[in-house]
Amino acid sequence: MEGILLCFFIFLLAALPLCMLFARDKTEPRKKAKLPPGSMGWPLIGETLQLYSQDPNVFFTAKQKRYGEIFKTHILGCPCVMLASSEAAKFVLVTQAHLFKPTYPKSKERLIGPSAIFFHQGDYHLRLRKIVQGSLSLEAIRELVTDIEAAAVAALDSWHGGHIINTFQEMKKLSFEVGTLTIFGHLKDNYKGELKKNYLIVDKGYNSFSTNIPGTPYKKALQARKRLNEILSDIIRERKEKRLHEKDLLGCLLNSKDENGEVLSDDKIADNIIGVLFAAQDTTASVMTWIVKYLHDNPKLLEGVKAEQKAIRKLNEEGNQPLSWTQTRNMPVTYKVVLESLRMASIISFTFREAVADVEYKGYLIPKGWKVLPLFRNIHHNPEYFTDPQKFDPSRFEVAPKPNTFMPFGSGVHSCPGNELAKLEMLVMIHHLVTKFRWEVIGSQSGIQYGPFPIPYQGFPARFSKETKS
Repeated sequence: MEGILLCFFIFLLAALPLCMLFARDKTEPRKKAKLPPGSMGWPLIGETLQLYSQDPNVFFTAKQKRYGEIFKTHILGCPCVMLASSEAAKFVLVTQAHLFKPTYPKSKERLIGPSAIFFHQGDYHLRLRKIVQGSLSLEAIRELVTDIEAAAVAALDSWHGGHIINTFQEMKKLSFEVGTLTIFGHLKDNYKGELKKNYLIVDKGYNSFSTNIPGTPYKKALQARKRLNEILSDIIRERKEKRLHEKDLLGCLLNSKDENGEVLSDDKIADNIIGVLFAAQDTTASVMTWIVKYLHDNPKLLEGVKAEQKAIRKLNEEGNQPLSWTQTRNMPVTYKVVLESLRMASIISFTFREAVADVEYKGYLIPKGWKVLPLFRNIHHNPEYFTDPQKFDPSRFEVAPKPNTFMPFGSGVHSCPGNELAKLEMLVMIHHLVTKFRWEVIGSQSGIQYGPFPIPYQGFPARFSKETKS
């Protein structure tokens, strides 16, 4: 485990511009102002090893206990300010969002594509966000319920048979199917197969050491990314030739024009399609894996969810009728399980921003060029906002959380536009899981892995079998 974490650290360090490694002295503020408390760690590497050689929750929690809700550190070659309060998160992500730009390592930008929505601020970002939100609106995704259900049924049925599966990896397959459905509608099998094959190579190289040496995962990922562009170009050309006006994401991207009547280039469309696939897959798959674990660990709660879902199944003639949109919007017990899973797991533990100017917050200076990290996990696990935060308790969502204390999909103009789609996918999956299957966990039932998102140990290996009709 330590070796994996060390490799991950080396990759992240290498992914940053070299000049940043030597920029600590230059980034110190010249005017007299108070930096937040904290430690900058060792020269060059800062506190990166401390962060990635242990549970990140321990690192951030210990820092918060020692220094308070705003503190400085130096990780991944960058001087950083960490923010662990809901008020500070709102300041960075909402009220003063124009002072903090999204930032990612260049190695990741190369694999996703520089034109992807989440690498930008300003007019381009607003235009792209409007397009994506339109294709993922409630009106749009309500038309996808039947297709998402078919994907979930096919995925779950493939688990049956007594063999041990890696739950997380199987959930990734389901999320990929739902992602392609949302982007392309019903895509030809040959296109889907080629997309999946090359996307998996890119996904594997995304968190690897960034090098152009032939044969390395990152180099293979770069080559697969070029192949993805070629495949997407073929799909785009075919869609244009047929002059189809579909309401899926690809259709929305193709039909978009700016104020001058200019359409998006094929490369920009490809970048944003790949970006949406990345945003949709691992995060949703991670949460669904945690849901399976939380239900397994809470038998009484599982029975409550089963009762709710079996009542729906009975209304649908024991599964002979598909789920309806209205039914997915009326699952109060199950929905609270989804919300509590999002809070407990906090898949997106923090987000990266960069100060575009010197910013003062609560008497502290955040210097221009410093990274700023709102710590969602710390906020979600704060006893001031959530009583007994380490306890899995969906009933806490019978009352809406205080504003800016529950941000599983981020907040502000860069929040995830696909949050309703993700929740719909989870609800549909749970419906078929609990009404048709029982499962046995294999091996350790505790422990967390980070790759980089938190998942149950070893992807939560389990054996699934169909329930016998009573």
